[in-house]
Amino acid sequence: MGWLTRFLGAVAFLAVGIIFSPELFGSQLDGSVGGARTLATFLKLAHLLCFSTAWGAALWVTFIGGIIMFNNLPRHQFGNLQSKMFPAYFTMVGTCCAISIASFGYLHPWKSSSIVEKYQLGFLLSALAFNLTNLFVFTPMTIEMMKQRHKVERENSIGTEVGWSKNKEVAKSNPQLAALNKKFGMIHGLSSLANIMAFGSLAMHSWYLAGKINL
Repeated sequence: MGWLTRFLGAVAFLAVGIIFSPELFGSQLDGSVGGARTLATFLKLAHLLCFSTAWGAALWVTFIGGIIMFNNLPRHQFGNLQSKMFPAYFTMVGTCCAISIASFGYLHPWKSSSIVEKYQLGFLLSALAFNLTNLFVFTPMTIEMMKQRHKVERENSIGTEVGWSKNKEVAKSNPQLAALNKKFGMIHGLSSLANIMAFGSLAMHSWYLAGKINL
């Protein structure tokens, strides 16, 4: 995942540069035709594809895939799968958000964009920021806390069941597990909140795009 993280960082910096200094990248769409129209179409396609990928992935992971897996997989198996999936998920969504920001920023230079367009850049930047926070802060903390809790649970012969029932039962008489549950719940809650905020930011942009489409 190391190369993906570095690539995401590079794309994010490029996106910010395009937003605030599009002239450095030759954003002169109004004064030319032909090639400029082709470039504009390409950027619109890149924006649409990357945004829809981020939106669809966030919708699936947040409201469908994760819930199905939790309700059907043994809890430790579910946790180990999530620890592999979430870094890739946040990297992919973050990369898509960064590309969407770069494309949108190029097509709508900050200095000449409307208030509505600036708000949309703000929503996209918020989605990127929340995903980066999850990728670099909350996810590593959550995984580390999960590993510690799994160790204690294995010592108490639990974790192969589906759902939380045995964990809660054992935690009543095991202060160490109860403390780990509390810490894990707090960090996981912050991670979930950041994910929901990113999803909400993408939802706001989807409403803007819907208003631009002629069917």
